[in-house]
Amino acid sequence: MIRVLLADDQTLVRGAFALLVDSADDMQAVGEAGTGDEAVTMTRDLHPDVVLMDIRMPGTDGIEATRQISAHDGSSGSKVLILTTFETDTNVLRGLRAGACGFLPKDTRPDALLDAIRTVAAGEALLSPGATRAVITRALSRPDAPAPERLASLTAREHEVFRLVAAGRSNQEIADELIVSPLTAKTHVARILAKLGVRDRVHLVIAAYEAGLA
Repeated sequence: MIRVLLADDQTLVRGAFALLVDSADDMQAVGEAGTGDEAVTMTRDLHPDVVLMDIRMPGTDGIEATRQISAHDGSSGSKVLILTTFETDTNVLRGLRAGACGFLPKDTRPDALLDAIRTVAAGEALLSPGATRAVITRALSRPDAPAPERLASLTAREHEVFRLVAAGRSNQEIADELIVSPLTAKTHVARILAKLGVRDRVHLVIAAYEAGLA
């Protein structure tokens, strides 16, 4: 059972998300927070698997709350999925640097949101197409982006997996497409990260764009 904490300053929005989460057989809404401070406190008390976090809230905003949640040893197992109407490059980068594992707009389809919660709960990073573009645009303007020549060290299968990661596929989706186990897909992704010298799937997407693979 995936335990989800809902953080949003609008009561109706929280209630709608709670109904959606509780409608899934494998999820349970364990609490609702109306401010960033409440989200931090409730995360430390309840230890949810996923915190569905809004950005704009009174007092401590969602990004600062994400940073505090990610930095606190007692709640290090809680993953933050930011869900917001303000999907700007600044917000996306601030959220990722604060420790968020996912970033989605609030107009995401209900079934896609539930899948996103499952993906983040499983320890994978997840970005919407808009958030991915924002990260890529900002990252490509920096001189320290991953070097494309490192692609030469990848095997043919790793190139396949790399393209699928760049297309936004999860480990399960990669496994289904290549007819391998999810563990094998996860292993391929880990090896690609190591060979390219990047830290996460987001930076793999950036490297793919630099190399003309996405």
